Amino acid sequence: MNLPLVRCAYLLLLINFAQSGRVMRKMKEYVHRAQYQRAHEHLLMRAMSGKAHANDVQQGVIIQPLDPFIETSDTFPQRYFINEAYWKDPHGPVFLYIGGEAALSMYSVLTGHHVEMAEEHGALLVALEHRFYGESINPDGLEIDNLRYLRSQHNLVDLVSFHKFISQKYKLTHRNTWISFGGSYPGSLSAWFRGKFPHLVYGAVASSAPIKAKLDFSTYNKVVGESLMNPNVGGSMKCVSDVWEAFAAVEAKLLGGNETQAGKDFSSCEPLEGPEDQTELIQSLADIVMGTVQYDGEGAPMTIEKLCTLITNKSEEFEQEEEAYDRLMKLVKVYLDVTKEPCLQASHAKNIMELNNTSPLTGKGVGERQWFYQTCTEFGFYQTCEDASCPFSRMMTLNSQAELCPLLFGVPLSKLPSIVAFTNHFYGGDHPQTHRVLYVNGNIDPWHELSMLSNGTARADRDRAILINGTAHCADMRSAHTEDPPSLIEAHREIEMHVTKWLKFAAWENQSANQPDHLTDY
Repeated sequence: MNLPLVRCAYLLLLINFAQSGRVMRKMKEYVHRAQYQRAHEHLLMRAMSGKAHANDVQQGVIIQPLDPFIETSDTFPQRYFINEAYWKDPHGPVFLYIGGEAALSMYSVLTGHHVEMAEEHGALLVALEHRFYGESINPDGLEIDNLRYLRSQHNLVDLVSFHKFISQKYKLTHRNTWISFGGSYPGSLSAWFRGKFPHLVYGAVASSAPIKAKLDFSTYNKVVGESLMNPNVGGSMKCVSDVWEAFAAVEAKLLGGNETQAGKDFSSCEPLEGPEDQTELIQSLADIVMGTVQYDGEGAPMTIEKLCTLITNKSEEFEQEEEAYDRLMKLVKVYLDVTKEPCLQASHAKNIMELNNTSPLTGKGVGERQWFYQTCTEFGFYQTCEDASCPFSRMMTLNSQAELCPLLFGVPLSKLPSIVAFTNHFYGGDHPQTHRVLYVNGNIDPWHELSMLSNGTARADRDRAILINGTAHCADMRSAHTEDPPSLIEAHREIEMHVTKWLKFAAWENQSANQPDHLTDY
């Protein structure tokens, strides 16, 4: 079996759906499918070595209150997975994998770095799907009246209920040490769960976790530009310069009245009709570059190295070097060929129509409407391009990113700053009130700008940060392989060291306390 095909087996759960265009959503669906296939192949390899099998996994549903903060008879089904294969000691640890803005799968307890550590430490593996994603949603769950129950705070309380459910199911006591894991938005949930309920979770690993809500997330594209310049991943100064030149040419053509030709040049699915479609085209082109950087080497249709080769190369057909605009056209063609998409999405009206669809795609892929709602009501995360550090077009404004909040959900633009401010006040922003949380990021990943990058004190219970040179979004969560770069190998070792220390400290504290066994008091 081809090892490069299985090196990213860390599943469907890592897809992060910050506010972006339809092409970014399509690209993430592509990454989703690629990771699913690679997780499946990785599982087959482990099964052949006798280390894992799909039959090890139990799937079930816990009935949760729709509003956990008030007395109500309204409920929804929340899906979970359990893997007991490595759990031999009834007092052994519990590793909790937290689901996010995509459907959960059995691979959440079968593959990944956390599973390898569970095997080493004899841990019980459990995973909970996020409310309103995957199969954890009622048939009318995407109606606006029901979406008000979709909040990160609600999901944290769901995790508390799940903790109680698992504790009762397996007769767990204070001697069973819980550690939580999550990547991207679930990485934030992992940190926040530890911060808000430290008596339930002893330690947390938060990978690529944007713990600070940000309305105007302009630094996302600043990091995209920096990553395109990074020679360690195939970037160069010429690459980012040519990307900037290409987008300047596209913008000039659009604003110069040549939108029809621009639509044809970049294989737009529909003729461009007005300024909103022009912005959609610009966003779609930028999404190809942004997605390539965010998922570099982690299942994207192309790598940064491939993208930079295409955008900087001389033409194979002509002696003279082509204009950057023409090379961007070729880049789009390669993207469409690889993803097997027939054309590039650039219709603003169709984008609105898709996001207005209230029929849940239960058990499948990502939750577009749901995550869009969470950005409007909690996080922002709008990836703008209004400063000099952005390599794309100034047409990608905050207004163009956030304008759908009032249109789709009735959330006024004027309320967005206070919404984001409340989220940061509640969780602490980039100064979270957490202890014993390990924040892991890759410096290629634009999301590291909103995570914790500095270490606390040397005390063992303080938060720690790992910044991995040359890796992208959630790269540390996949299973280790011999082809991994030295920086990722070292990061895996450091994560393992912290998890081992936590388990040893917890065991020592339990012995010192000498408490009688009993279920956790809720």
